[in-house]
Amino acid sequence: MKDKKVLVIGLGVSGIASIKALNKLGAEIYAYDESPREKLEQRLHELKGIKAEYYFGSSDIDKINMEELDFAIKSPGIKYEVLIVQKLMEKNIRIISDVEAAYEISDATFISVTGTNGKTTTTTLIGEIVKESGKNCKLTGNIGFGIFDDAMNSKSGDILVAEVSSFQLAGTYEYKPHISVITNITPDHMDYHHTMENYVEAKFKNVINQDENDFAILNYEDETIRNYSENIKARKIFFSSERVLEEGIYAHEGRMLYSREGKIEHITYTKDIFIPGRHNLENAMAAAGAAIALGIDAKTIARVLREFKGVEHRLEFCGEYNNVKFYNDSKGTNPDASIKAVQGIEKPIILIAGGYDKKSEYDDFIKSFDDKVKALVLLGKTADDIEKCALNYGFTNIFKVGSMDEAVKKCFELSVSGDNVVLSPACASWDMYPNYEVRGRDFKERVKYYGGSGTQI
Repeated sequence: MKDKKVLVIGLGVSGIASIKALNKLGAEIYAYDESPREKLEQRLHELKGIKAEYYFGSSDIDKINMEELDFAIKSPGIKYEVLIVQKLMEKNIRIISDVEAAYEISDATFISVTGTNGKTTTTTLIGEIVKESGKNCKLTGNIGFGIFDDAMNSKSGDILVAEVSSFQLAGTYEYKPHISVITNITPDHMDYHHTMENYVEAKFKNVINQDENDFAILNYEDETIRNYSENIKARKIFFSSERVLEEGIYAHEGRMLYSREGKIEHITYTKDIFIPGRHNLENAMAAAGAAIALGIDAKTIARVLREFKGVEHRLEFCGEYNNVKFYNDSKGTNPDASIKAVQGIEKPIILIAGGYDKKSEYDDFIKSFDDKVKALVLLGKTADDIEKCALNYGFTNIFKVGSMDEAVKKCFELSVSGDNVVLSPACASWDMYPNYEVRGRDFKERVKYYGGSGTQI
């Protein structure tokens, strides 16, 4: 990439990391963000000393000499419909994601984890197992500070364990991880991909370039994945939480087992896996599959599964007050993720939901309540849509609020001994927060305030 003229679109985490990496590679850097410069001063401070030409807002787009560009790196969340991307496409400028750029410049081994749900937990688990085995690895992608810069600082023999989104995969073309993981595929991000077919196509870019020297770790119980698997050239390791597999990882009579070529290996007892719920059993199996593909022994895998306490914002226990337990599942950014949260927590549940509208449907989410959810507290842009859907199914104990503070306060008012309060929004956070992490931290701060250090209800 030395002396290449590269436009970076978006000055978020991935954009900043891309600029840093391009600078080290000797590229001629151009950068664009739709926000005005004054709103980005803190981010620009991170790039102090790096030579680059910056453009801000739609009025600056025509100032960019696109004919001179060799290619562009688009930040994942920026949609292809935006004006600058459309103009680049009209001029046939190659537009890639930071994942593609990272792969092009690195000799590291890539373990690439995608799926609608379970990515963060699975990625983190794999990282912990790899570290426990003594191998040198780094968590990257949607975890960390940008995969392009992480790849730039890696060397041959290093392992990059990357959580990759459909947004990032959509901008890949040659990307070929040594080990790919697909946890599951359910409808999500229809506001970005527009059709389920486009979303599925993006997810399968995680495996499309793999060959027989690579490994694909796949959820056998996901029909979409299972049906596509015959197109995958990599060596496949299936996992299942529901049935015994002739080849693959499965749970049977309280044990996690790996069957291969007629031999069955005991990995661990399922009761010893610290993080609760069937979805986390599946995440543990996916992580075990990636570790097995790396040649890591079962004892090391089992040790990490026993000790791993989960990730922040994913069914994270964050306090008990007056015998009421509180769980932060802000990472539940789509209905399927929140269904898994409801399934993973004992009743009775007081559920906080709602947020940015990703054009999701909420029928299955509401139907998953069964008799477990006793009250629904709604906030954000989708509050009315979720309320309407809930009423259609006869669920009427609904409370709409205007902020997280009001939501947590209402939960304290509604709860009695033995209840579980769960924030699992089934929606993204972008209507009220910059990301789900900030939303989750706000929830935890409000819980702590009303639960102990602040005013008692």
